[in-house]
Amino acid sequence: MQYSVRHSTTYQYSDPVVICQNQAHLSLRNTPQQTVAQSVLLISPEPVIRRTWYDPFGNEVCYFSIEEPLHELDVTARSVVDVRVPELPDLDRTPAWDEVRRQLQQPLTDELRLISQFCFESPFITFLPEADEYAFASFEPGRPLLSAVMDLTQRIFSEFKYSPAATAISTPTREVLESRAGVCQDFAHLQITCLRSLGLAARYVSGYLLTDPPPGQPKLTGADASHAWLSVYCPGTGWVDFDPTNSCIPQTRHVTIAWGRDYSDVTPLKGVFFGGGQQSLNVAVDVIPLDAEPSQLPVEYSN
Repeated sequence: MQYSVRHSTTYQYSDPVVICQNQAHLSLRNTPQQTVAQSVLLISPEPVIRRTWYDPFGNEVCYFSIEEPLHELDVTARSVVDVRVPELPDLDRTPAWDEVRRQLQQPLTDELRLISQFCFESPFITFLPEADEYAFASFEPGRPLLSAVMDLTQRIFSEFKYSPAATAISTPTREVLESRAGVCQDFAHLQITCLRSLGLAARYVSGYLLTDPPPGQPKLTGADASHAWLSVYCPGTGWVDFDPTNSCIPQTRHVTIAWGRDYSDVTPLKGVFFGGGQQSLNVAVDVIPLDAEPSQLPVEYSN
């Protein structure tokens, strides 16, 4: 499936911002299931300084500095990307999860030592006895790893309520466990916490999700979603993605931007600024199949 992707972030300020410095994780990355055909990051006003590099996880990062008074900052990433169905093993024929844990606890190769960095705590991931207890219901001794991870994915989907009002970016996983509510970022962090608590390697994935409008209604411009899920390491297969928000293994409706230990490693846009007064933020995402029928294309929303 080939998509045109647009992610637009607009800040508006009541007072002038005299200088701002930012870091963006907005460039899609190439993966075994995804090939980026075109990519551009548009910034207005034009930055005085703009540099691009790759972070320790292989994600493309753009730093930019604007040093003129502004009342509005617009950052828009535009891409064309091909997404393919992943090749997956039979989940019930993957290695036993406790054997995988043993390999990660005593990594004998450089590859395993690099992968084992995703077994530890990180800024948003803190080991919790409650997470251990919750996870063990899916991880009986000797159970195939990916079968157990899929079971945990399905349990989070069925036992937690999707509720944007229930949490904020900084809400700890302990509160998500207690309230049984949150959003995609919370559910990804929760499942990563469970997996790492068991000694397994799991990483946070940021990206986009193609959404469908309500039946009989047009697709609105900007109505698609930034999304988050996770990936778990399985020997013999590699990294396999799981989406607890939608109880699935991502196929062609998920588009990957970046991955890291948790959200703090792949924040789409962060920085510092001086001035500004009150501010407002608007984020719009469009994921458009390039072979879409005209009726499936987004239309501008109007009151």
